[in-house]
Amino acid sequence: MKVAIISSHTPALLRFRMDMMLFFKSIGHEVYALGNENEEKWEKFFAEIGIKYLQIKVNRNEVNPFNDIKTIFSIKKTLTKIKPDKIFLFQAKTVIYGSIAANSIGVTEVYPIIAGIGSVFTNNDIKTRIIRKTVIAEYRYALRKSPAVFFQNTDDKAVFQKYGIIKNQKTVLLHGSGVNTERFPVQPFPKQFAFLCVSRLIRDKGIYEYLEACKKIKEKYPSVRCMLVGEFDSNPTALKPGDLKSFTDNGIIEYFGEQEDVRPYLAQCSVFILPSYYREGTPKAVLEAMSTGRPVITTDSVGCRETVRDGENGFLVPVKDVDAICKCMEQFINNKHLTETMGAKGRQMAENIFDVRDVNKCIAETMGLR
Repeated sequence: MKVAIISSHTPALLRFRMDMMLFFKSIGHEVYALGNENEEKWEKFFAEIGIKYLQIKVNRNEVNPFNDIKTIFSIKKTLTKIKPDKIFLFQAKTVIYGSIAANSIGVTEVYPIIAGIGSVFTNNDIKTRIIRKTVIAEYRYALRKSPAVFFQNTDDKAVFQKYGIIKNQKTVLLHGSGVNTERFPVQPFPKQFAFLCVSRLIRDKGIYEYLEACKKIKEKYPSVRCMLVGEFDSNPTALKPGDLKSFTDNGIIEYFGEQEDVRPYLAQCSVFILPSYYREGTPKAVLEAMSTGRPVITTDSVGCRETVRDGENGFLVPVKDVDAICKCMEQFINNKHLTETMGAKGRQMAENIFDVRDVNKCIAETMGLR
């Protein structure tokens, strides 16, 4: 069969769906990857692994109805050219407008994944409430013909049911995007104790809380390293380079920018931290850290709580609670055995619960690809 994988951000195809695309290809299907970046940049890369790449016009953070209509027509034009049998979509704009485009040309074998629903369903300012009503109506219309909808946590599923977005569709709960435990093997702990956060640099990911917690920890434990990996984003709540300057200039944070391969940084850390209060699906960065054998400090919030059994493979802290983060950081600094045992438990969970092979088999079976 011809299977199209559609994303509003081309690098996300690599980070979140490469294992899945290669699995589809390995079981005999023809795979097409559709993303927002230039074909000249990506066509050769995908061709070398036997996948055809095509560009679509979509801006994942922009709020512009006219450009959204252009997105529908761009996806429709590309799908008309491909004539796919099945379509898998992720990220809000491509889920909505990709589904509408597919249905308009008679393709109903459309399988979206709701991998986090972001701030539009949590914030309650007037602007967000207006946008939310529009988004709900769009989701209802877009998903009405989908045979099944994938979710990464029960909270997001409950929200979609509450607003009547899904009614008769089959719902399938996945353990995140999964993690490739062979690509992310257990790494020995570094000699110098270090914390690491890997995230897009937006406010709701808890980046400010991480920075402030690191500031307090460095005052008490100056030899401890605090690392940050991630890109500056186009999201309205994104940090600016100047926001990091005082932390990097004073040696509080070691900032490494955006990295295609995070494994060297996971190898340098002792404990992984993601203090997010963004409505996550199941954060892949946390799964990769667990697979590497690292304990985790994250928040008791949607998506994040799916990854940590509090007190077993890490700690869950309240959102926006810098003191709680610091308390957990100190426990790890002062107890090497705790770091090692919780890290080992995280690896065990990565293997038994979050293995990408199990996730991809479930997706393929639901889509009728095997």
